[in-house]
Amino acid sequence: MLTLEEGKLLVKLARETIETYLREGRKPRVPKVPAKLRERRGVFVTLNKGGELRGCIGHPLPTTPLVDAVIDSAISSATRDPRFPPVDPEELPALDVEVSVLSKPEPIEVKSPREYPKHIVIGRDGLIIEWSGCAGLLLPQVPIEWGWNAEEFLSHACMKAGLMPDHWLREGVRISKFSAQVFRERRPGGEVDGRKMAQNE
Repeated sequence: MLTLEEGKLLVKLARETIETYLREGRKPRVPKVPAKLRERRGVFVTLNKGGELRGCIGHPLPTTPLVDAVIDSAISSATRDPRFPPVDPEELPALDVEVSVLSKPEPIEVKSPREYPKHIVIGRDGLIIEWSGCAGLLLPQVPIEWGWNAEEFLSHACMKAGLMPDHWLREGVRISKFSAQVFRERRPGGEVDGRKMAQNE
């Protein structure tokens, strides 16, 4: 578990990374941070503008030191999310930054695919769906924001992977779950809140 202060450092780093990259075309230097922030962790950086998604990209698996993964994800969210045009520097004052630090994904083991919904807790679990080279990930906060139940969550994760909504019912699909600590600016550039995603948040 990260502390709120550690989460604030990550959010500040993500914002400063985006500002530096958009205005100067370079990555910032990696700052000195507590050892915990150099551990390999999965992470996503989400950008919102006026309550609407503006970019969200990250590292699903713990393959990169957290501080480096935040820098890379921040740049990607601002400039490489295929769903949106690159962020313009003039937009920066209107963007709020969110950093989600992920636990290691754990495969959900079931005897029948129809059992998957019973093993998913909305508000606690994020999902990764993998099949035949396709993969889709949705963070734990997403089904809360959209009011989805477990079956709808599975269907949307399939669509994120480019699959049909009911693909989770097919044999051979790999479904994993993970939890997240979420640190988010209350307003653009403002104070940061932190929370561990838990059931019924």
